[in-house]
Amino acid sequence: MAKSLAAAAVEVRKRYEKWKDIVAISGPRGLRAIRGFNDEAMSGKWKGFRSSRLNIQYRVIYQVHKNQVLVKVEKVTPHEYGRQ
Repeated sequence: MAKSLAAAAVEVRKRYEKWKDIVAISGPRGLRAIRGFNDEAMSGKWKGFRSSRLNIQYRVIYQVHKNQVLVKVEKVTPHEYGRQ
């Protein structure tokens, strides 16, 4: 995950830091309240994960464990969900 984030533009990295702050303060509910993140549940092979928009291209894919504010970031990707 760190490698894909390091390759991203500065504004994407800054947006990711803001994303982390929002998750730390108010959890995924806070992300859903901010339309710009377009936070949504995923389907298919990513069922059980959520996706938040960092910009038009980059998404952060994460999972919430047991209804707690314990968030595991799976990947930050340029909208290529199929690649592992």
